Amino acid sequence: MKSCLFKGGYRRLQFISNARVPILKLEGRYNISCDISVNNLSGQMKSKMLYWINEIDGRFRDLVLLVKVWANNHRINDSKSGTLNSYCLSLLVVFHFQTLEPPILPPLREIYPGNIIDDLTGLRAAAEKQIEDICGANINRIKADRSRIVNRSTLSELFISFLAKFSDICSRASTQGVSPFSGQMEDIDSVMRWLPKTYALFVEDPFEQPANIARTVSSKQLLRIAEAIRVTHVTLVPENQNRASLASVMVGQHLPPLFGTETPVSRNEFNPHSTRRYPPSQMPPKFPRKPMNKHQKGGSNGAMNASTSQKKPMDKRQNGETNGSPNASTSQNPQVWKPRK
Repeated sequence: MKSCLFKGGYRRLQFISNARVPILKLEGRYNISCDISVNNLSGQMKSKMLYWINEIDGRFRDLVLLVKVWANNHRINDSKSGTLNSYCLSLLVVFHFQTLEPPILPPLREIYPGNIIDDLTGLRAAAEKQIEDICGANINRIKADRSRIVNRSTLSELFISFLAKFSDICSRASTQGVSPFSGQMEDIDSVMRWLPKTYALFVEDPFEQPANIARTVSSKQLLRIAEAIRVTHVTLVPENQNRASLASVMVGQHLPPLFGTETPVSRNEFNPHSTRRYPPSQMPPKFPRKPMNKHQKGGSNGAMNASTSQKKPMDKRQNGETNGSPNASTSQNPQVWKPRK
């Protein structure tokens, strides 16, 4: 297996047997790492839940990717060194979207009211299907709710407000924990399942309550995390700063300029009342029109002539074509989303 992996472009392979879930860690030639686990049903269901949550609003995935790149750049995305793992960062983004005004995501108990890990009993296929059916029905209900107020914040605004929300994480972590299940901060002393408090930071796993997904964060590293958040937030907030250039410095040169630019809005294909914003780099390029020559000005068919340097004759079939075929009309019937297996 090791020889096959190295032939496939992987330069590092490590088996971590003492992890909570034993994994095989791979690292490719472009510093892209991958963790492989076998028969980890709980991990699969958690990944599916995050994927389904993104169906409510695609900005969730975009912000998770941005936050992970930023955290990697500041070296606070490594549970082995006492900082935040990627799953914890994803749950912090979930919590941020739940506590915005207006909120983008609901409390996760509105998507699945139970504890997923407790419900993965009996036949695997039947248990998975029951969870998928419940989540699918609730997600469709949330997206079809026309009374929901749409939050139109750009990706840059969401990132800055994320930093602002957790800038005082050190002071609050001593008495409160993050609960994406309820969608709010909870007093640790009032939540019996969290006692006794033995962690520097408490972020409850909404799918495996009362597990603390931030249990590896140490008090020393929590100070580093808070400092990285504070420095980044202070740097990006001043209005006289060039946010596009600062973004490259704070989250890496390989990212497109996301900050300081209002991005176009497109309607979500599942919910016409929700919006998704795309960075300018993802929009199709606009090519300038070339000036028409005399032959084009006199033509009525709209066919393009060859360049003047080549002066090739126009094909008769092209001369007889008409311009622009009618587009297929889009269906107005609402689509029902079903979770993908």
